[in-house]
Amino acid sequence: MRISVSSDMDEPTARRLVTELRERGHEVLTHGALEPGETTRWAFCSETAAREVATGTSDQAVVCCWTGTGASIAANKVPGVRAALCTDAYTADGARRWNDANVLALSLRLTSEPLLREILDAWFAARAGRDADDLENVAHIGRLDDGRTAS
Repeated sequence: MRISVSSDMDEPTARRLVTELRERGHEVLTHGALEPGETTRWAFCSETAAREVATGTSDQAVVCCWTGTGASIAANKVPGVRAALCTDAYTADGARRWNDANVLALSLRLTSEPLLREILDAWFAARAGRDADDLENVAHIGRLDDGRTAS
């Protein structure tokens, strides 16, 4: 799987994330502080990673900033992106199963190395659910992206 990763800081959690994804066999595209010469501002690098998901350049993305909140907000502004800020494995599992999330947002401040592995394990093990309510909610988000309201 090709995964875009952005971080506004070049620090241990961000570097460990890239290493962990590569060790799991993923192709990783790096942005922000992880890519020399790119802007390190969270709104910009998160948008870049999210756009790669929206255009199909990447299958998924992981966006990071100090709290994870700004990165998730920026990513969610890109139509077609469903970014979820996950601080534990249960939330990561639910984001994939119930929300068909395609972008994982992480807090550089809160995510330890063991927690990072747990979140990634849950994220990659979960699949989008087939429950009718969940499917309709995801479809509604798509209509919101298109500027349409609920039907």
